[in-house]
Amino acid sequence: MRIMGLDFGSKTVGVAVSDSLGITAQGVEIVRRPDEDKLRRTLARLEELIVEYQVEKIVVGYPKHMNGDVGDRAEKSEAFAEKLRTRTGLPVELWDERLTTVAADRVMMEAGIRREHRKDYVDKIAAALILQGYLDSL
Repeated sequence: MRIMGLDFGSKTVGVAVSDSLGITAQGVEIVRRPDEDKLRRTLARLEELIVEYQVEKIVVGYPKHMNGDVGDRAEKSEAFAEKLRTRTGLPVELWDERLTTVAADRVMMEAGIRREHRKDYVDKIAAALILQGYLDSL
C-alpha cells in the first residue's frame, strides 16, 4: 500500500510517496499555490498524483506549536485534510510535523545545497520527513 505525505503550507504543498511496501518515503514534487485561499488546482494535482502512484492513504503534516497548542496553521491543515477526505474518499491522518522544516534545512546543509537553492527543495524534503516519521511509527 502506498501512502502519500504532504507538507501543507500557505504557498506550497510538498509531496512525498512511500514505496509499495510502506518502508521508505521519497519526495515527489512541490505543488505551488498562487493563492492561499484557492485549492482547486492544488487538489486536482494531488488527485493526479494519487492515481499515478496508486495511493491508498494520505498523511498531512500537523504543525502544532512547540508547547502542543493548535494554532492557525494547524487549523488550516485540519481543514485541508477534511477537504482531501471528501474529495478523494481516502483515509487522511494528521501527523505531528514539529521541527521537520528545521530537519529538512539540516539535511540540505549537510548535502551541500546552497542557501539560495534550499527553498526549491525544503517542502519536498519536509514532506518526506513527515511521511518517514509516520512509516517508522507503524
